[in-house]
Amino acid sequence: MELKELISQKLNDNFVDAELEFSEFRYELSVKLNKKFINPVCKFLKEDPELEFLLCEDITAVDWAKRKNRFTVVYHIFSIKNSFRLVLKADVDENDCNIDTVSSVWKTSNWQEREVFDMYGIKFNAHPDLRRIYMPEEFEYHPLRKDFPLLGIPGSLPLPKK
Repeated sequence: MELKELISQKLNDNFVDAELEFSEFRYELSVKLNKKFINPVCKFLKEDPELEFLLCEDITAVDWAKRKNRFTVVYHIFSIKNSFRLVLKADVDENDCNIDTVSSVWKTSNWQEREVFDMYGIKFNAHPDLRRIYMPEEFEYHPLRKDFPLLGIPGSLPLPKK
């Protein structure tokens, strides 16, 4: 059985209610799932002896601006054992702008989630240290949101004193 089929089968067998959607683009498998299942799915993918996705390479987000679920949180994970990269996607609505952290699964995701929080304003539930990573703590905007002006908001960011 091919690895992509194995991943699909195992996820479908173990997460029946996760609303899984599988797609493939340029030989890369993506799995879209309900955000409630992000932590258990990630934990399963890491701990399954045949899969062993031990590395979370990146976490980012997409701001779709006008869609019902405005944001999609995207996880790029890698199985060194199988030399295989998998993309996980979970939609997040602007009115309920949070998703569970996966920092308990991969410690590297701690800073990646902080970056997504800082740039998009998506909160990660139960994150051990969710605070801004680039912008000052008192900055009230999130610069990578589509509604943030390209030239910034005059006077919103205090400059360092000379």
